[in-house]
Amino acid sequence: MNPQVSLECRDINLSYGTTPVLRGVSLKVEPGEFFALLGPSGSGKSTLLRLIAGFNRHQSGALLIGGQDVSAVPPHARNVGMVFQNYALWPHMNVWDNVAFGLVERRESRDAIRRKVGAALELVGLQQYAQRRPGQLSGGQQQRVALARTIVIEPKLLLLDEPLSNLDKQLRVQMRDELKSLQRKLGLTTLFVTHDQEEAMTTADRMAVLDKGVLQQVGAAADLYDRPVNRFVAGFVGTANMVEGEVMRAGAGQIAFRAPGLGDIALPLQDGDAPLPGPAALAFRPHQVVLAEAGAASDASRIWMQGEVESAEFLGEFSRYRVRVGGLALLADQPHYAGLAMYPPGAQVRVGMAPAQLRVLAR
Repeated sequence: MNPQVSLECRDINLSYGTTPVLRGVSLKVEPGEFFALLGPSGSGKSTLLRLIAGFNRHQSGALLIGGQDVSAVPPHARNVGMVFQNYALWPHMNVWDNVAFGLVERRESRDAIRRKVGAALELVGLQQYAQRRPGQLSGGQQQRVALARTIVIEPKLLLLDEPLSNLDKQLRVQMRDELKSLQRKLGLTTLFVTHDQEEAMTTADRMAVLDKGVLQQVGAAADLYDRPVNRFVAGFVGTANMVEGEVMRAGAGQIAFRAPGLGDIALPLQDGDAPLPGPAALAFRPHQVVLAEAGAASDASRIWMQGEVESAEFLGEFSRYRVRVGGLALLADQPHYAGLAMYPPGAQVRVGMAPAQLRVLAR
Protein backbone atom coordinates (compact mmCIF):
# COMPACT_ATOMS: atom_id res chain seq x y z
CA MET A 1 0.00 0.00 0.00
CA ASN A 2 1.25 3.50 -0.80
CA PRO A 3 2.26 5.73 2.12
CA GLN A 4 -0.36 8.23 3.28
CA VAL A 5 -0.31 11.50 1.38
CA SER A 6 -1.83 14.93 1.82
CA LEU A 7 -4.04 16.73 -0.69
CA GLU A 8 -3.95 20.49 -1.06
CA CYS A 9 -5.88 22.94 -3.22
CA ARG A 10 -4.37 26.41 -3.42
CA ASP A 11 -6.62 29.15 -4.75
CA ILE A 12 -8.20 26.90 -7.39
CA ASN A 13 -10.30 28.71 -10.02
CA LEU A 14 -12.20 26.97 -12.79
CA SER A 15 -14.69 28.35 -15.30
CA TYR A 16 -16.67 26.83 -18.14
CA GLY A 17 -16.57 29.60 -20.71
CA THR A 18 -17.62 32.75 -18.88
CA THR A 19 -19.35 30.79 -16.07
CA PRO A 20 -17.24 30.46 -12.90
CA VAL A 21 -17.64 27.03 -11.27
CA LEU A 22 -14.89 27.04 -8.63
CA ARG A 23 -13.80 30.33 -7.10
CA GLY A 24 -10.61 30.59 -5.09
CA VAL A 25 -10.93 27.17 -3.44
CA SER A 26 -8.19 26.54 -0.87
CA LEU A 27 -8.21 23.54 1.46
CA LYS A 28 -5.87 20.88 2.79
CA VAL A 29 -6.71 17.25 3.49
CA GLU A 30 -4.27 15.65 5.92
CA PRO A 31 -2.58 12.27 5.25
CA GLY A 32 -4.95 9.42 6.09
CA GLU A 33 -7.88 11.75 6.71
CA PHE A 34 -11.48 10.97 5.74
CA PHE A 35 -12.65 14.33 4.42
CA ALA A 36 -16.17 15.12 3.19
CA LEU A 37 -17.09 17.77 0.65
CA LEU A 38 -20.69 18.80 1.24
CA GLY A 39 -22.93 21.05 -0.84
CA PRO A 40 -26.16 21.29 -2.81
CA SER A 41 -26.51 20.34 -6.47
CA GLY A 42 -24.56 22.77 -8.63
CA SER A 43 -22.24 23.84 -5.82
CA GLY A 44 -19.12 22.61 -7.65
CA LYS A 45 -18.24 19.70 -5.35
CA SER A 46 -18.20 16.99 -8.06
CA THR A 47 -16.33 19.37 -10.36
CA LEU A 48 -13.65 19.73 -7.71
CA LEU A 49 -13.45 15.97 -7.24
CA ARG A 50 -13.06 15.40 -10.98
CA LEU A 51 -10.42 18.11 -11.08
CA ILE A 52 -8.43 16.27 -8.41
CA ALA A 53 -8.76 13.05 -10.45
CA GLY A 54 -7.48 14.90 -13.51
CA PHE A 55 -10.68 14.90 -15.59
CA ASN A 56 -11.04 18.69 -15.30
CA ARG A 57 -8.30 21.35 -15.48
CA HIS A 58 -8.29 24.56 -13.47
CA GLN A 59 -7.35 27.87 -15.06
CA SER A 60 -5.40 29.14 -12.04
CA GLY A 61 -4.15 27.90 -8.71
CA ALA A 62 -2.25 24.76 -7.73
CA LEU A 63 -3.23 21.18 -6.88
CA LEU A 64 -0.77 19.24 -4.73
CA ILE A 65 -0.78 15.54 -3.88
CA GLY A 66 1.85 14.55 -1.36
CA GLY A 67 3.36 18.01 -1.68
CA GLN A 68 3.86 17.72 -5.46
CA ASP A 69 1.96 19.94 -7.90
CA VAL A 70 0.07 17.59 -10.21
CA SER A 71 -1.87 20.27 -12.13
CA ALA A 72 -0.25 19.22 -15.42
CA VAL A 73 -0.13 15.47 -14.68
CA PRO A 74 -2.62 13.37 -16.74
CA PRO A 75 -5.24 11.30 -14.87
CA HIS A 76 -3.60 7.90 -15.45
CA ALA A 77 -0.32 9.11 -13.96
CA ARG A 78 -1.78 10.53 -10.73
CA ASN A 79 -2.46 7.15 -9.12
CA VAL A 80 -5.81 8.34 -7.78
CA GLY A 81 -8.72 5.93 -7.34
CA MET A 82 -12.28 7.12 -7.94
CA VAL A 83 -15.65 5.48 -7.19
CA PHE A 84 -18.46 6.97 -9.26
CA GLN A 85 -22.10 7.45 -8.32
CA ASN A 86 -23.26 4.78 -10.79
CA TYR A 87 -20.29 2.46 -9.97
CA ALA A 88 -19.36 2.21 -13.73
CA LEU A 89 -18.88 -1.58 -13.66
CA TRP A 90 -18.45 -3.56 -16.87
CA PRO A 91 -21.75 -5.50 -17.22
CA HIS A 92 -20.27 -8.22 -19.45
CA MET A 93 -17.41 -9.01 -17.05
CA ASN A 94 -17.67 -11.00 -13.85
CA VAL A 95 -16.68 -9.54 -10.49
CA TRP A 96 -13.14 -10.92 -10.64
CA ASP A 97 -12.45 -9.41 -14.06
CA ASN A 98 -14.01 -6.07 -13.08
CA VAL A 99 -11.69 -5.84 -10.08
CA ALA A 100 -8.67 -7.03 -12.09
CA PHE A 101 -9.27 -4.57 -14.94
CA GLY A 102 -6.93 -1.81 -13.69
CA LEU A 103 -4.15 -4.27 -12.96
CA VAL A 104 -4.47 -5.83 -16.41
CA GLU A 105 -4.24 -2.36 -17.98
CA ARG A 106 -1.06 -1.79 -15.99
CA ARG A 107 0.28 -5.09 -17.30
CA GLU A 108 0.96 -6.59 -13.90
CA SER A 109 1.95 -10.24 -13.73
CA ARG A 110 -0.67 -12.97 -13.54
CA ASP A 111 0.50 -13.95 -10.05
CA ALA A 112 0.34 -10.33 -8.81
CA ILE A 113 -3.17 -9.94 -10.26
CA ARG A 114 -4.36 -13.16 -8.61
CA ARG A 115 -2.92 -12.14 -5.25
CA LYS A 116 -4.14 -8.52 -5.30
CA VAL A 117 -7.64 -9.25 -6.61
CA GLY A 118 -8.09 -12.03 -4.05
CA ALA A 119 -7.00 -9.70 -1.24
CA ALA A 120 -9.30 -6.90 -2.42
CA LEU A 121 -12.33 -9.19 -2.67
CA GLU A 122 -11.60 -10.60 0.78
CA LEU A 123 -11.37 -7.07 2.17
CA VAL A 124 -14.87 -6.21 0.92
CA GLY A 125 -16.30 -9.66 1.70
CA LEU A 126 -17.05 -10.74 -1.89
CA GLN A 127 -14.77 -13.75 -2.43
CA GLN A 128 -17.76 -16.05 -3.04
CA TYR A 129 -19.19 -13.70 -5.70
CA ALA A 130 -16.08 -13.56 -7.90
CA GLN A 131 -17.71 -15.36 -10.85
CA ARG A 132 -20.99 -13.41 -10.83
CA ARG A 133 -21.73 -10.50 -13.12
CA PRO A 134 -22.78 -7.07 -11.78
CA GLY A 135 -26.40 -7.62 -12.85
CA GLN A 136 -26.60 -10.60 -10.49
CA LEU A 137 -25.60 -8.50 -7.47
CA SER A 138 -27.51 -6.21 -5.11
CA GLY A 139 -26.77 -2.49 -5.04
CA GLY A 140 -24.65 -2.85 -1.93
CA GLN A 141 -22.65 -5.68 -3.48
CA GLN A 142 -22.05 -3.63 -6.64
CA GLN A 143 -20.82 -0.82 -4.42
CA ARG A 144 -18.32 -3.19 -2.82
CA VAL A 145 -17.11 -4.33 -6.26
CA ALA A 146 -16.54 -0.70 -7.26
CA LEU A 147 -14.56 -0.14 -4.05
CA ALA A 148 -12.50 -3.31 -4.57
CA ARG A 149 -11.72 -2.32 -8.16
CA THR A 150 -10.51 1.06 -6.92
CA ILE A 151 -8.40 -0.02 -3.95
CA VAL A 152 -6.78 -2.95 -5.79
CA ILE A 153 -4.58 -0.53 -7.75
CA GLU A 154 -3.25 0.84 -4.43
CA PRO A 155 -4.03 4.50 -5.11
CA LYS A 156 -2.52 7.43 -3.24
CA LEU A 157 -5.96 8.99 -2.85
CA LEU A 158 -9.47 7.56 -2.75
CA LEU A 159 -12.16 9.80 -4.29
CA LEU A 160 -15.83 8.96 -3.70
CA ASP A 161 -18.46 10.78 -5.77
CA GLU A 162 -21.83 10.34 -3.98
CA PRO A 163 -21.25 6.56 -3.87
CA LEU A 164 -24.25 5.81 -1.64
CA SER A 165 -26.93 7.88 -3.34
CA ASN A 166 -28.36 4.93 -5.32
CA LEU A 167 -28.98 2.82 -2.21
CA ASP A 168 -32.05 2.74 0.02
CA LYS A 169 -31.82 4.38 3.43
CA GLN A 170 -31.12 1.25 5.50
CA LEU A 171 -28.42 0.04 3.10
CA ARG A 172 -26.89 3.53 2.98
CA VAL A 173 -26.44 3.47 6.75
CA GLN A 174 -24.86 0.01 6.59
CA MET A 175 -22.57 0.92 3.68
CA ARG A 176 -21.36 4.18 5.18
CA ASP A 177 -20.31 2.26 8.31
CA GLU A 178 -18.50 -0.30 6.15
CA LEU A 179 -16.92 2.48 4.10
CA LYS A 180 -15.57 4.20 7.18
CA SER A 181 -14.26 0.92 8.60
CA LEU A 182 -12.55 0.07 5.30
CA GLN A 183 -10.98 3.54 5.07
CA ARG A 184 -9.62 3.23 8.61
CA LYS A 185 -8.22 -0.22 7.85
CA LEU A 186 -6.47 0.95 4.69
CA GLY A 187 -5.40 4.35 6.05
CA LEU A 188 -6.14 5.89 2.65
CA THR A 189 -6.50 9.65 2.36
CA THR A 190 -10.11 9.91 1.23
CA LEU A 191 -12.27 12.69 -0.20
CA PHE A 192 -15.99 11.92 -0.07
CA VAL A 193 -18.45 14.09 -2.01
CA THR A 194 -22.07 14.13 -0.88
CA HIS A 195 -25.12 16.37 -0.67
CA ASP A 196 -26.36 14.39 2.36
CA GLN A 197 -25.38 16.17 5.58
CA GLU A 198 -25.98 13.06 7.71
CA GLU A 199 -23.54 11.03 5.58
CA ALA A 200 -20.91 13.74 5.87
CA MET A 201 -21.33 14.22 9.62
CA THR A 202 -21.28 10.50 10.48
CA THR A 203 -18.31 9.46 8.34
CA ALA A 204 -15.84 12.32 8.01
CA ASP A 205 -13.03 13.45 10.28
CA ARG A 206 -13.55 16.93 8.87
CA MET A 207 -15.79 18.42 6.24
CA ALA A 208 -16.06 21.45 3.97
CA VAL A 209 -19.23 23.14 2.77
CA LEU A 210 -19.24 24.46 -0.79
CA ASP A 211 -21.84 26.77 -2.32
CA LYS A 212 -21.77 28.33 -5.81
CA GLY A 213 -18.13 27.36 -6.17
CA VAL A 214 -17.05 29.12 -2.99
CA LEU A 215 -15.75 27.30 0.08
CA GLN A 216 -17.95 28.45 2.95
CA GLN A 217 -16.45 26.71 5.99
CA VAL A 218 -14.08 23.88 6.88
CA GLY A 219 -13.97 21.97 10.16
CA ALA A 220 -15.23 19.05 12.22
CA ALA A 221 -18.93 18.30 11.91
CA ALA A 222 -19.66 19.56 15.43
CA ASP A 223 -17.89 22.85 14.71
CA LEU A 224 -19.93 23.50 11.57
CA TYR A 225 -23.13 22.51 13.34
CA ASP A 226 -22.53 24.49 16.53
CA ARG A 227 -20.56 27.42 15.11
CA PRO A 228 -21.63 28.09 11.51
CA VAL A 229 -19.96 31.16 10.04
CA ASN A 230 -22.89 32.30 7.91
CA ARG A 231 -26.56 31.80 7.11
CA PHE A 232 -25.90 29.27 4.36
CA VAL A 233 -23.87 26.89 6.55
CA ALA A 234 -26.37 27.22 9.42
CA GLY A 235 -29.24 26.29 7.13
CA PHE A 236 -27.46 23.56 5.17
CA VAL A 237 -25.74 21.67 7.99
CA GLY A 238 -28.77 20.66 10.00
CA THR A 239 -32.04 22.55 10.42
CA ALA A 240 -31.96 26.06 11.83
CA ASN A 241 -34.33 28.81 12.87
CA MET A 242 -33.11 32.03 11.33
CA VAL A 243 -34.37 35.31 12.79
CA GLU A 244 -33.36 38.48 10.96
CA GLY A 245 -32.59 41.49 13.10
CA GLU A 246 -29.86 43.89 14.09
CA VAL A 247 -26.83 43.97 16.35
CA MET A 248 -27.30 47.14 18.38
CA ARG A 249 -23.97 46.98 20.19
CA ALA A 250 -21.37 44.47 21.32
CA GLY A 251 -18.83 44.68 24.08
CA ALA A 252 -18.12 43.98 27.74
CA GLY A 253 -18.90 40.31 27.14
CA GLN A 254 -22.38 40.88 25.69
CA ILE A 255 -24.20 41.34 22.40
CA ALA A 256 -27.37 43.42 22.29
CA PHE A 257 -29.57 42.03 19.50
CA ARG A 258 -32.93 43.42 18.39
CA ALA A 259 -35.35 41.29 16.37
CA PRO A 260 -38.86 42.17 15.20
CA GLY A 261 -41.23 39.86 17.06
CA LEU A 262 -38.69 38.94 19.74
CA GLY A 263 -37.68 42.39 20.99
CA ASP A 264 -34.29 43.13 22.57
CA ILE A 265 -32.18 40.12 23.54
CA ALA A 266 -28.92 40.12 25.53
CA LEU A 267 -26.52 37.37 24.45
CA PRO A 268 -23.10 36.34 25.73
CA LEU A 269 -20.23 37.34 23.45
CA GLN A 270 -19.38 34.37 21.22
CA ASP A 271 -16.16 32.96 19.79
CA GLY A 272 -13.97 35.37 17.87
CA ASP A 273 -14.36 39.09 17.45
CA ALA A 274 -17.46 40.98 18.54
CA PRO A 275 -19.86 41.54 15.62
CA LEU A 276 -20.14 45.07 14.29
CA PRO A 277 -23.45 46.91 14.78
CA GLY A 278 -25.78 46.41 11.84
CA PRO A 279 -28.03 43.84 10.14
CA ALA A 280 -27.51 40.25 11.30
CA ALA A 281 -29.38 37.00 11.89
CA LEU A 282 -29.96 34.99 15.01
CA ALA A 283 -29.57 31.25 14.33
CA PHE A 284 -30.59 28.41 16.64
CA ARG A 285 -31.55 24.76 16.27
CA PRO A 286 -35.08 23.42 16.78
CA HIS A 287 -33.94 21.03 19.53
CA GLN A 288 -32.56 24.01 21.46
CA VAL A 289 -36.08 25.43 21.82
CA VAL A 290 -38.05 24.33 24.89
CA LEU A 291 -41.84 24.41 25.04
CA ALA A 292 -43.84 24.67 28.25
CA GLU A 293 -47.50 25.08 29.05
CA ALA A 294 -48.70 28.67 29.43
CA GLY A 295 -48.42 29.62 33.09
CA ALA A 296 -45.90 26.87 33.94
CA ALA A 297 -42.91 27.70 36.13
CA SER A 298 -39.98 29.00 34.09
CA ASP A 299 -36.28 28.20 34.10
CA ALA A 300 -34.78 31.64 34.81
CA SER A 301 -31.68 30.86 32.71
CA ARG A 302 -33.74 30.94 29.50
CA ILE A 303 -35.36 33.69 27.46
CA TRP A 304 -39.14 33.05 27.45
CA MET A 305 -41.82 34.29 25.06
CA GLN A 306 -45.46 33.55 24.47
CA GLY A 307 -46.36 31.49 21.41
CA GLU A 308 -49.11 29.52 19.71
CA VAL A 309 -48.69 26.09 18.15
CA GLU A 310 -49.48 26.26 14.41
CA SER A 311 -48.70 22.64 13.51
CA ALA A 312 -47.31 19.47 15.05
CA GLU A 313 -45.58 16.44 13.47
CA PHE A 314 -44.81 13.17 15.23
CA LEU A 315 -41.44 11.92 13.97
CA GLY A 316 -40.81 9.03 16.34
CA GLU A 317 -37.85 10.08 18.46
CA PHE A 318 -39.21 13.62 18.68
CA SER A 319 -42.16 15.81 17.79
CA ARG A 320 -41.62 18.89 15.62
CA TYR A 321 -43.75 21.94 16.27
CA ARG A 322 -44.16 25.12 14.28
CA VAL A 323 -44.86 27.85 16.82
CA ARG A 324 -45.98 31.39 16.07
CA VAL A 325 -44.14 33.93 18.25
CA GLY A 326 -45.22 37.43 17.31
CA GLY A 327 -44.58 37.67 13.58
CA LEU A 328 -42.19 34.73 13.54
CA ALA A 329 -42.75 31.02 12.89
CA LEU A 330 -40.20 28.99 14.88
CA LEU A 331 -39.46 25.26 14.75
CA ALA A 332 -39.19 23.43 18.07
CA ASP A 333 -38.22 19.75 18.43
CA GLN A 334 -39.30 18.07 21.66
CA PRO A 335 -38.18 14.55 22.69
CA HIS A 336 -40.94 11.96 22.66
CA TYR A 337 -41.62 9.55 25.50
CA ALA A 338 -44.36 6.94 25.76
CA GLY A 339 -47.49 8.50 27.19
CA LEU A 340 -46.37 12.08 26.53
CA ALA A 341 -49.23 14.03 24.95
CA MET A 342 -48.48 16.38 22.06
CA TYR A 343 -49.49 20.02 22.01
CA PRO A 344 -52.38 20.40 19.57
CA PRO A 345 -52.54 23.19 16.96
CA GLY A 346 -53.84 26.34 18.62
CA ALA A 347 -52.32 25.52 22.01
CA GLN A 348 -50.87 28.49 23.90
CA VAL A 349 -47.31 27.72 24.99
CA ARG A 350 -44.24 29.35 26.40
CA VAL A 351 -41.14 29.21 24.20
CA GLY A 352 -37.77 29.10 25.97
CA MET A 353 -34.28 29.54 24.57
CA ALA A 354 -30.89 29.50 26.30
CA PRO A 355 -28.92 32.65 25.34
CA ALA A 356 -25.67 30.70 24.95
CA GLN A 357 -27.27 28.53 22.23
CA LEU A 358 -28.25 31.51 20.05
CA ARG A 359 -25.67 32.39 17.43
CA VAL A 360 -25.35 35.80 15.77
CA LEU A 361 -24.47 35.60 12.07
CA ALA A 362 -23.41 38.84 10.47
CA ARG A 363 -23.29 37.40 6.96
